[in-house]
Amino acid sequence: MTRQNAVSHGLETRMGRLLIALTYVSVAILVVGVVLMAIDGVSPLDGGPKFDLGAIPSQVAAFAPVGFLWVGLLAVISAPISRVVGAAIGSARSGDRWLVVVAIAILLVIAVAVATALVAGS
Repeated sequence: MTRQNAVSHGLETRMGRLLIALTYVSVAILVVGVVLMAIDGVSPLDGGPKFDLGAIPSQVAAFAPVGFLWVGLLAVISAPISRVVGAAIGSARSGDRWLVVVAIAILLVIAVAVATALVAGS
């Protein structure tokens, strides 16, 4: 195995572990939110609150279910994004410019989708 292949394999292994860890953390946080909902007698079918990034820390500090649910969802969303960022960094280090361009294009598509959702939700 060449040095470049070994570095690439090491990066893939670390990225895989990161995705697994983020998945476990996300699910654990979502479970806390669901348990808190059950304790508070809140039905998940009642509709959800609007997303307010600034309110999340105080909601989590107050053990409000909605805070944990939003943190869990943000963690779920961050997992594939972190994978793309990791791929871009690994590709840049290995000199594969084409994969860097593809990774950046994917990140731009995600950014446009988030911006569109935020504008449409306003």
